[in-house]
Amino acid sequence: MVSTSDQKYVITGIGTDVGKTVVSAIISEALEAHYWKPIQAGDLDNSDSLKIAEYTEKVKVLAEGYRLSQPMSPHAAAEIDGVEIQRSDLKLPEVSGNLIVEGAGGLMVPVNNDGLTFADLIEDWNLPTIVVSRHYLGSINHSLLTAEVLKSRGIDVRGFVFVGDENMATEEIILKSTGLKMIARIPITNQLDKNFIKEQAALIKPFL
Repeated sequence: MVSTSDQKYVITGIGTDVGKTVVSAIISEALEAHYWKPIQAGDLDNSDSLKIAEYTEKVKVLAEGYRLSQPMSPHAAAEIDGVEIQRSDLKLPEVSGNLIVEGAGGLMVPVNNDGLTFADLIEDWNLPTIVVSRHYLGSINHSLLTAEVLKSRGIDVRGFVFVGDENMATEEIILKSTGLKMIARIPITNQLDKNFIKEQAALIKPFL
């Protein structure tokens, strides 16, 4: 029987390459959680699931829902592979314990040609969601849009994890405008390994 105290989160990002997988590794390690990547598009020999397995010690990595060969939007990658992505095949895995689900790209990435998006899937899963943001020109807009979409669908947004150096002006307006909190800041590292993940996991754990 699954405990009501189990912690289950979706990790989404304001866009691509903002640090979702590193943050997912850190939070998964902190919670000694199961990790699930619903759709892996491209880079199958160095997938996000494989990275999580490499960089963590206390995480159980689950099989992806779909593995697509091309590094592009899932709807397009699936078409190339001759795969039809079904919403019904992307139900949450049943696990005993904590669970971290990592999205792909941003919320409005099309999952199939029927208009299904990751925002739709997060709404289906009905899990608290953590947003990963990284500072770049346009990141305020992307952060506010991400929070707005999640809130408009009634999704419990737990807050932001900022990746990289502090940018007070940007962070303050994002947090003030959304009414959300900063859960943590994850520094950029040139030495991404188990030690880094373990150190950051210990720091973030009290705030989850």
